[in-house]
Amino acid sequence: MNRTIMLPASLDEAVEALAATPGAVPVAGATDLMEAVNAGRLRPAALIGLGRITELRGWRYEDGGTAVLGAGLTHARMDRPDFAALIPALADAARTAGPPQIRNVGTLGGNIATAAPAGDTLPVLAALEATVTLARAGGTREVPVSHLLTGLDPVRPGELLTWVRVPLLHAPQVFLKATGRSGPSRATASVALVLDPARRAVRCAVGAVAPVPLRPLEAESWVAGCIDWDARGDQAASAIDPAAAAAFGEYVAAACVPDGMTESGPGGAHAAALRLRRTVSVLARRALGRALK
Repeated sequence: MNRTIMLPASLDEAVEALAATPGAVPVAGATDLMEAVNAGRLRPAALIGLGRITELRGWRYEDGGTAVLGAGLTHARMDRPDFAALIPALADAARTAGPPQIRNVGTLGGNIATAAPAGDTLPVLAALEATVTLARAGGTREVPVSHLLTGLDPVRPGELLTWVRVPLLHAPQVFLKATGRSGPSRATASVALVLDPARRAVRCAVGAVAPVPLRPLEAESWVAGCIDWDARGDQAASAIDPAAAAAFGEYVAAACVPDGMTESGPGGAHAAALRLRRTVSVLARRALGRALK
């Protein structure tokens, strides 16, 4: 079936094309598009290619300590040293997002729009409490990434995801993930953890274990009270008791892999859920330990 393909050269042109063509699907890296089309999950009436819009492929600083990331920013670009120094956890997630051919074309905006449960950047954005800008003819609006992913405030017809705003904490942050095999592959579980010393807070998000990243808010609050935020120098590495770090891992795992998932069931479901809980516990404990080094 023939489909219309539009290639706007500017953000304004893209928004206008989307408004004029109901049912059109914006596409950048297209790493998930053909899979969805071939599987019959997507039958777009038209495609709006965003590859020519250079302004969406970069990033900039904004007053107030925020980085504004273009939705067309590729995983490979986020892995470069200058970006990694700015948002380390997002660079770590981008580095493990897949083989080079995927990282070279896959984009941050595509990861958010696709909202696959195992999307590597999603728990990082949730932990950083990032927001996105949605543009449409006549205006824009800001939406928390977590609201977008959970459907509390989804993308509306005619809207285009253009920017991702990430607070710059200038503090340790970590992304870790577990996979079923060696090398770049889909996560079976992932954990993003960031420290916010100014607020004496810990923010954590767990990915791949549910349809959307999960925030164990009670575990965050509890472990923040266990950290010696005033530790300096050699004492910083022991800013939390090892037993508390281990307990934090268990707390996060229990919150994100609830008891209902570990009930006995056919086909070894009980054992698989227990393994998943153990994996999340280890990832959370290690992420906290690395952040506090």
